[in-house]
Amino acid sequence: MKQFRNSMIRAGLGALYFSGMHHLLRPIFSGVGAIFMLHHVRPPRESEFAPNRHLEVAPEFLRAMLAHLHSRAIDIIPIDEAHERLACRNFSHRFACFSFDDGYRDNRDFALPVMREFNAPFTIYVTSDFAEGCGRLWWIALEMVLAKASSVEVTIEGTPTRFDAETAPAKQAAFDRLHDWLRSLAEPELRREIEALCARHGVDDAAICRDLCMSWDELKELAQDPLVTIGAHSITHCNLAKQSETVAGYELSASRARIESVLERPVLHLAYPYGDKIAAGPREFALARGAGYRTAVTTRPGMIFPESADHLTALPRISLNGNYQDARILPVLTSGAATAMWNGFRRIDAA
Repeated sequence: MKQFRNSMIRAGLGALYFSGMHHLLRPIFSGVGAIFMLHHVRPPRESEFAPNRHLEVAPEFLRAMLAHLHSRAIDIIPIDEAHERLACRNFSHRFACFSFDDGYRDNRDFALPVMREFNAPFTIYVTSDFAEGCGRLWWIALEMVLAKASSVEVTIEGTPTRFDAETAPAKQAAFDRLHDWLRSLAEPELRREIEALCARHGVDDAAICRDLCMSWDELKELAQDPLVTIGAHSITHCNLAKQSETVAGYELSASRARIESVLERPVLHLAYPYGDKIAAGPREFALARGAGYRTAVTTRPGMIFPESADHLTALPRISLNGNYQDARILPVLTSGAATAMWNGFRRIDAA
């Protein structure tokens, strides 16, 4: 099903490009700016089974986007300046912000050199447990389990269920089903299930964040770079909407305090973990305001419009998705045409 969805999105982006519809929609739906969302930036993997590939783009694709923005004379600005423009209602020139979620080491090793080529500022939203080396990147652990296994057995709603994992397509189908099931669980159940899977299949899930994410020492050094802003991405990367208000509030306030204490600089911007409608809604937007964040970004697709100034803790982003690394779609993405169609031509989605 997800493969079909990806194919449909790819076809839709292509149709907008080849029809020229994005040119017609640009004046209406390009807005005053955009916040681009990335996770990993690294050379492409050759593996046939890579279910998290949507979270990784090649440095060349990032470079192509930056070059495209420069060709259109769009300002690439830090999130602080975006906040200032929105707060002051300064919409005289279009802007773009770049954001990287979770705190992966490849952001330093592969993204930073590309951003420096264009003198382009960016924000890294840090999950504090990942920097501590004690977090759990369960979606990566699940991929590693299925990459090793020929079959996987779990109990779903009391029913033992076996998933075939002999071939790459079977592994992908198993990943899609198990990913959706795990995301539906409460946090303690999710952790228990993924730890059991890893134990049965010989995957060291405790080592994943240490292998992939920057440590506090690495973040301290990176934070000295004038192009870099460090934001918060919660403590544990949990689904905030599934937590009590007390726990969700603590995830937001304590992660900020923890990062500020270690880096010795203010943390004023937030990215919600997962960030979609089932993970961040009006309650979470209010909690972010109450925790003192100037802005908070979701994963809801959309451009920034003047009305976004009234929803600074519910800002949408444009995903630079590893499944759609085609330079032809860049003008489609910056036109706002794709997100306008996705959102039923609504400019703001903050409910």
